[in-house]
Amino acid sequence: MSFLSDAHAVCEELDQYRSQSSDRTKPVVKQIPMRTLIDDLSLGTFAIHGGLRGGKLTEFVRTYLDSTSRLYHPGNLAHQVAVPHHAGALAALMGGFTNNPVSIYEMGPAAASIEFFVVNWLVEKVGWRPSPYPGEAIDSEAYAGGVLTHGGSLANLTALIAARSRIAPDVWQRGAPRDLALLAPAESHYSIARAAGIMGLGQSDLYQLEADEHGVVIPDKISHVLQKVREDGKRPLAVVANGCSTAMGLYDPLREIGRLCNAYGIWFHIDGAHGAAALLSNRYRGLMDGVELADSLTWDAHKLMRTPGLCTAALFRDVGTLDKAFFQDASYLFHDKVQPGFDFIHRTVECTKSALGLRFFSVLGALGEQGLAAYVDRQFDLARQAYELIGGARDFECAGPPQSNILCFRVSGCDELQLRVRDKLIAHGDFHLSAVMLQSRRFLRMVFGNPETVLGDVARLIDEIRNISSE
Repeated sequence: MSFLSDAHAVCEELDQYRSQSSDRTKPVVKQIPMRTLIDDLSLGTFAIHGGLRGGKLTEFVRTYLDSTSRLYHPGNLAHQVAVPHHAGALAALMGGFTNNPVSIYEMGPAAASIEFFVVNWLVEKVGWRPSPYPGEAIDSEAYAGGVLTHGGSLANLTALIAARSRIAPDVWQRGAPRDLALLAPAESHYSIARAAGIMGLGQSDLYQLEADEHGVVIPDKISHVLQKVREDGKRPLAVVANGCSTAMGLYDPLREIGRLCNAYGIWFHIDGAHGAAALLSNRYRGLMDGVELADSLTWDAHKLMRTPGLCTAALFRDVGTLDKAFFQDASYLFHDKVQPGFDFIHRTVECTKSALGLRFFSVLGALGEQGLAAYVDRQFDLARQAYELIGGARDFECAGPPQSNILCFRVSGCDELQLRVRDKLIAHGDFHLSAVMLQSRRFLRMVFGNPETVLGDVARLIDEIRNISSE
């Protein structure tokens, strides 16, 4: 009875939490000093004496929820984190309760089967050839496939490891070559440079692709960078492009970049962690035009597909390149056995891996393809409507027209004013924005992820910013 009673109590608090967030009766984010919050949660007492159940559990959950960032609040516009559909949250509970690792089929057959299906489903959205299921006939042509990882950073690392294994097949025996170079735009997510560093590439091995004033890659300039790489005695490991960028949500010209990479025989990786969801939309799919030319693609479900974190797909046009990326041995895992399914462990940095596919599929199963596509359309449309609203105001300016659900803007005034406005908005509790540096100036940044946020909320935000800036 303790599980059912505790679960019922927690669900009741979560239901109230969602209602209080959606109807704006609670602040979008509440920040109190960490030491105070630790005391309020009685962490030390519970750690020593236990007893976190029943009424004490209810009070703990209530206190915890009161100091969260309320993603369900329509004024939550700060970060690229999904407002999860309840189906995904329930799936996370199922995954946590059953605790079946997905890396080895016998440890979680249902979870592994769902992951295999989800990866193939995503592969088809890209336009690649999906992998046959275990036991089905395999021909000589390349199949696409991949693996789900705990976040885009791991997916980007996995893709670049695969790229390295293709250009240096003996890397696991001889070590990493010292003549590799990685080409990426300055607007790449920091995980790209971090992955390069993990693989042994230094700052001098990272070459920036030339871009326009908004950070979008200029394809005609890539040959110049490649020439510089060769003059420095190095070989290009990969070219990375954004689909879309983190700061402004803009897409690089993927088809032009892909054609050039294919012509030169260079691995082409697209970091589509945020923006690859445009592939679900008939109206916005064109933003990812050329994605099928990539060798690898990172695609987050926990950003624009209503899935609780973390759930990222590392997808490969030829999944054989991923299957050759890692080379280790573990006799307790790798041996001959009856295998009716598929072991993902050969494809991932991780050994123990959660049932990530279950989280995403539960959302997909609840909303269907059309439901997810409608959500993407709505959020992208709302960013464009907000751009028109803010762009028409004399005391505001936008960094540029949005391509995704991200919009950067600023109120007339200095950079310090933008940060002061942000701090006061958070303190007032009605809105939560992020801030970013663009073209050496500070901009406020909105990410439209909440399906309940409307243009009227943006209008109220502008009024509140005006009031703050006039103080």
